[in-house]
Amino acid sequence: MERITTDILILGSGGAGLFAALHAHAANPDLNITLATKGLLGKCGCTRMVQGGYNVALNPGDSIERHFMDTIEGGKWLPHQELAWTLVNKAVERVQELENEIGCFFDRNPDGTLHGKAFAGQTFDRTVHKGDLTGIEIISRLMEQVWASPGIGKFEEHRALALIPSQDGASLSGVLMLDIRTGTFRFIQAKAVLLATGGGPTMYRYHTPSGDKSMDGLAMALRAGLPLRDMEMVQFHPTGLLAGKDTRMTGTVLEEGLRGAGGHLLNGAMHRFMGDYDERYERATRDIVSRGIYAEMKAGRTTPNGGVYIRMSHLGPEIVATKFKGMVKRCHDCGFDLAGGLVEVVPTAHYLMGGIVCEVDTSTALPGLFVAGEDAGGIHGANRLGGNGVANSTVFGGIAGDEMVIWIKANPRLRAPNEDLLAEEISRALHPFRQPTGNVNMLRESLLDTMWDSVGVVRDAPGLERGLREIDAIETELLQTGVPDTDRRFNMTWQDWLSLRSLCETSRVIAYAALTRRNSRGAHFRSDFPEPGDLATSCYTEVCLRDGRFEVQEQPVLFTRVKPGETLLVTSQPVE
Repeated sequence: MERITTDILILGSGGAGLFAALHAHAANPDLNITLATKGLLGKCGCTRMVQGGYNVALNPGDSIERHFMDTIEGGKWLPHQELAWTLVNKAVERVQELENEIGCFFDRNPDGTLHGKAFAGQTFDRTVHKGDLTGIEIISRLMEQVWASPGIGKFEEHRALALIPSQDGASLSGVLMLDIRTGTFRFIQAKAVLLATGGGPTMYRYHTPSGDKSMDGLAMALRAGLPLRDMEMVQFHPTGLLAGKDTRMTGTVLEEGLRGAGGHLLNGAMHRFMGDYDERYERATRDIVSRGIYAEMKAGRTTPNGGVYIRMSHLGPEIVATKFKGMVKRCHDCGFDLAGGLVEVVPTAHYLMGGIVCEVDTSTALPGLFVAGEDAGGIHGANRLGGNGVANSTVFGGIAGDEMVIWIKANPRLRAPNEDLLAEEISRALHPFRQPTGNVNMLRESLLDTMWDSVGVVRDAPGLERGLREIDAIETELLQTGVPDTDRRFNMTWQDWLSLRSLCETSRVIAYAALTRRNSRGAHFRSDFPEPGDLATSCYTEVCLRDGRFEVQEQPVLFTRVKPGETLLVTSQPVE
């Protein structure tokens, strides 16, 4: 094992990680900043895949108060209100930073103002974008800035395996990493660590994130004893491309702007069905639209591949091809005509609202560890508004970069690691080399089916209990399954094994939290408890792992800014 020291270690190269690196470097150029990513810098992660845009209240007819109320009401009164308030305020500053300092170009109105498009669940068209390829624009420009900063070190194709506490257990010492290219273990000792690995609920049959996303950050945090909140809140994007079971393109998002622009959802009988479920039709929030589609699927009113159709042709094929160039090309590559025909779609696991309990300054219960992006819990509550995800990553990534510099000034020393735990974690990672060869992919397929069928769009107690038993069985079999190749260099079967273990651990937390919440809020729907419960006494779930056992508690939501039944909007505020 190699040992490396640094001042700041950032895990993840999405919007949160890159923004944190740039902010920390700007705050103190003398610090040694190390950026580690499981893939290639700027070429992996979820931010790059963002199509829709970035929510920000810039228009005179809009306001941060309205953005805040949309976020709180969309989150069904479960968000941490101080985190949400920080999000909507800092988003204004961050978009200006993206354009004026980072070099992003977003689409504009004829008068030169930033164009905001319609996204579901919002009372104002505030989603700033670059066509339907916003994430590529943001990540490409951030990547250029990071590569131009010599004070930022880069470790590409490095997998984080474990958070290693200090010898006295009072704080974090560093992170055990694995160099995927060489199979070498590296312990990176750091004064401050940012966990920004992204969520990525890829344990479901249909999912949008890339296959390398395996929720490693949350699995590491769980084993380190950190509390996770809102883990039952898995957002299913209503319109994942249904291209057939033999292609990885199935599950890929067809962005929300399609419905916001007036796209129609049709079942197999060509009936526009969303009016049967919500008066807002296709512009209802993602959870409602996903359940509407799921209900049509369960009733058998489906397309040839078992989903529903999205139709855009009534808006004019030329207009659709111009406004949604990226989406049209994506569908064309898979043999579908989005502009002039019908495309099959299905609800697809898209975003995890849950994550590590953290403060507004991104600090966690483990001193020295900070968290930003999808690894952080509390910002979105029960439902994330489209466009709030990339805003979340960039807002809190920047805050984390600033705050880590402040932390290091007050805590300037490296902390010796717990050597026993370090050795245990290396042994844990090498476990599959000591087992007889088995079929890791078959076990992953079993997990995909279990989570979709038992812990998916619609849940109930028998299904969740069955899902927990099946997850336990899958992990038990995984621990008895080895990998055929003992060469650790670019051993992708080994990487798949490690990913599947992380997914089993986080899947179990999702199921436990879902079983605990006996009501239906946002993305979490229990058919045996369909009512939302009393908003005034709202609680969020909090899960910890103590001595190998899960502890699930319900914590009261603190209404620090606004209470259910109240609003921050003034009555004279215009509504569009």
